[in-house]
Amino acid sequence: MRPPTPLPFLLLLLLLLLPSPPAAAAGGADGWEAIGAAAAGGGRRRVASPEEQEAAAAGVLRRLLPSHARSFRFQIVSKGGVCGGSSCFRISNADGSRRNGAEILIQGTTAVELASGLHWYLKYWCGAHISWDKTGGAQLASVPLPGSLPQVKGTGVKIERPVPWNYYQNVVTSSYSFVWWDWKRWEKEIDWMALQGINLPLAFTGQEAIWQKVFKSFNVTDRDLDDFFGGPAFLAWARMGNLHGWGGPLSQNWLDQQLTLQKKILSRMIELGMVPVLPSFSGNVPSVFKKLFPSANITKLGDWNTVDGDPRWCCTYLLDPSDALFIDVGLAFIRQQMKEYGDITNIYNCDTFNENTPPTNEPAYISSLGSAIYEAMSRGNKDAVWLMQGWLFYSDAAFWKEPQMKALLHSVPTGKMIVLDLFADVKPIWQMSSQFYGVPYIWCMLHNFGGNIEMYGILDSIASGPINARTSHNSTMVGVGMCMEGIEHNPVVYELMSEMAFRSQKVEVEDWLKIYSYRRYGQSNVEVEKAWGILYHTIYNCTDGIADHNKDYIVEFPDISPNSFSSDVSKRKAISEVKKHRRFVLSEVSASLPHPHLWYSTKEAIKALELFLNAGNDLSKSLTYRYDLVDLTRQSLSKLANEVYLDAMNAYRKKDSNGLNFYTKKFLELIVDIDTLLASDDNFLLGPWLEDAKSLARTENERKQYEWNARTQVTMWYDNTKTEQSKLHDYANKFWSGLLKSYYLPRASKYFSRLTKGLQENQSFQLEEWRKDWIAYSNEWQSGKELYAVKATGDALAISSSLFKKYFS
Repeated sequence: MRPPTPLPFLLLLLLLLLPSPPAAAAGGADGWEAIGAAAAGGGRRRVASPEEQEAAAAGVLRRLLPSHARSFRFQIVSKGGVCGGSSCFRISNADGSRRNGAEILIQGTTAVELASGLHWYLKYWCGAHISWDKTGGAQLASVPLPGSLPQVKGTGVKIERPVPWNYYQNVVTSSYSFVWWDWKRWEKEIDWMALQGINLPLAFTGQEAIWQKVFKSFNVTDRDLDDFFGGPAFLAWARMGNLHGWGGPLSQNWLDQQLTLQKKILSRMIELGMVPVLPSFSGNVPSVFKKLFPSANITKLGDWNTVDGDPRWCCTYLLDPSDALFIDVGLAFIRQQMKEYGDITNIYNCDTFNENTPPTNEPAYISSLGSAIYEAMSRGNKDAVWLMQGWLFYSDAAFWKEPQMKALLHSVPTGKMIVLDLFADVKPIWQMSSQFYGVPYIWCMLHNFGGNIEMYGILDSIASGPINARTSHNSTMVGVGMCMEGIEHNPVVYELMSEMAFRSQKVEVEDWLKIYSYRRYGQSNVEVEKAWGILYHTIYNCTDGIADHNKDYIVEFPDISPNSFSSDVSKRKAISEVKKHRRFVLSEVSASLPHPHLWYSTKEAIKALELFLNAGNDLSKSLTYRYDLVDLTRQSLSKLANEVYLDAMNAYRKKDSNGLNFYTKKFLELIVDIDTLLASDDNFLLGPWLEDAKSLARTENERKQYEWNARTQVTMWYDNTKTEQSKLHDYANKFWSGLLKSYYLPRASKYFSRLTKGLQENQSFQLEEWRKDWIAYSNEWQSGKELYAVKATGDALAISSSLFKKYFS
């Protein structure tokens, strides 16, 4: 039996939350029109018919809520009609047009708007909630039965997009999150995109099969490509020219399989009215190009994070955009994509200069490079628009001063470039670049690094940042976007960010969270509401300007000799960014002992956890509640473990054997307890990651390779020697049951055992010997075949309650 929905309460809140009609951003309209016209392609680009899009929206509903498949009617309308020239959706009562039992009519300019309208109605009339399955999934129990859906007051509600684009993905999300997905999982993700209003998704799957065909036309052999492509879990970095060969080679099965998958992905995106962003040529070429084209301007790039410059993976080759061959290759790639997919988009991503600094800062030279890059696109598609990540303007700010930025940004015709202000939630570039010197840009939230699991966010920045940017003087903002490195975590952050695609005024976060809490768990609960109020002001209020990457000691154990500790190891040091040849590297300022990023009062967060536990009797059957409870308990225990580790180091420094033993036992016990906690929820397990990888294999060799890729990415990541760990070790760390007990626990145990032995025998710590020990173990684990659970065991509420009493009471 469904619980009754408090409709008056929801409708009152709805009135508080609905955006007012959008105010035009000063100076932005021309940029929007130019980009819009370019994307439309003058009728060349294939666009699904209204009938196809209405059917596609109905398909989203059918997969989400099959019991209500006949309760909604979808209708595509032109911008000049209901929407008055903008992209919008309109929700109204079906009334006299109640065909086939339809109660609610949703109209919109594309199927994405139709799906967004459906989502908006389910949220704010029915109290429903939709998130990724791995963050608790959908809460739809509060939706009334067919025939009883809440009616919309008056003539209906119209919601317009204040900016035309809602962008999605980072170029590395394909490796950290999507790599092992099949069509079933992709279909769910595309449905989620549509419901969130995403109409400009990156579409990078399967491009290696296209490159294989293109490079063969330039006399490159499959053997040459074996050394060029990375393995499945490392494709993003091979595409960017950071590495080659690592984790490879790619089998023909993989290439064909991914190309077939990409065609399904693109077909569904087009049916929904999305504009997929396809890759274009950035200059990254196989090493054999040096022999095949000896007169071409090809540069061997420097080392990118190998331990000792191993040529098997290090130092890729970049074809200079000024070389005529660059245009030939770029043109061939665009044409091959069109041959495979049809004329489906005019927007192409290219990040040639991302961590590849031009050889000179001469503006004329930079402008010529930009022009050449765009020419390669436009020769293949005359309506091409270049979409570029703006990360370089922050990460390499010493090079990209105003003259250099202008030279690149103005190297293409007006309206033919969109810049992603990739890190606008923390480090907005639009403010320091006079709105990218007149070039349209998208305000993006980066948020996550490496697919780490950590509760983190800046809700106030999300709720106001896009509004401030859009309404600022001479704004050139044309969209909002989500550019996380990994997904399926922090659902509250992504829920709010998605809504900003349809909001023209700042959101009052405290009020919004009360509704969010109600929708997420399917009922009101005062204690959970109070808990979310605390979380808003603590965990989700990171205002120190530091880019977060989870460095908790359990998942990124310090590689350091305790003999080198300063006298005050408990002194907290901040984490800051350092320039390095990799994307989003974070490093410690501390000269001796690194300290994980902590931006909030753990005492307050533990209060929130206690309130969550108190709500357990009412909410324990909710999967979304159980996910949040496990995540918050994990977060609290992992921060406690950081303190325990420091206590152990203090005891060692004082040569206090009893203290060291006590804190060692407590630290290791915390790892075991957190693993047990995580094992109680399907969404925090190592097993599915490994099984999904193996499921794509057709041969035993592929199975071994894919499992090695999956294991290596979340542990050592890159190459190592016997005594030197990978420079990227633990970058993609995960709080997953199975990984804690089988990987992080043995590593910590080996370290503390050596500390204890050293005190007992009055010997200094042998750092190199410990490294040999754990690196050998890591390499063995990466090649392992052990099976891990794919289904949860234990009661999450009971385990969380027990651990709270054990550690916090």
